[in-house]
Amino acid sequence: DQVINSAGKQFYMSAGDMPCPIVFRGPNGHSAGTAAQHSQCFAAWYSSVPGLKVVSPYSSEDAKGLMKAAIRDPNPVVVLEHELMYGVSFPMSDQAQSSDFVIEIGKAKIEKPGTDVTLISFSKQVG
Repeated sequence: DQVINSAGKQFYMSAGDMPCPIVFRGPNGHSAGTAAQHSQCFAAWYSSVPGLKVVSPYSSEDAKGLMKAAIRDPNPVVVLEHELMYGVSFPMSDQAQSSDFVIEIGKAKIEKPGTDVTLISFSKQVG
């Protein structure tokens, strides 16, 4: 309730006078050995809430860059991490290891350029 009815609406209820810079971080998606109530995707649900930004990283670079952007954002951001991605290793570029590395929220990353088809995905489904 505080995420949906308070944090997400704070900026609008205050006519833009009171930003709500908070990050909600948590596991998302199915996981091995857990019951149905612990294996669901909240991305669409949170994305439908006005005032909330939702990010769901795929790689280590995504996780670092998006988390830094979320912390710096003046509004609430929900960071959803796929449980099956915990413990998966990814290479980190020199750019991503820089202290000023940030990924802009809302900007898509092109994994494989092409001209015939556009596929859009997030989190674990990218790989």
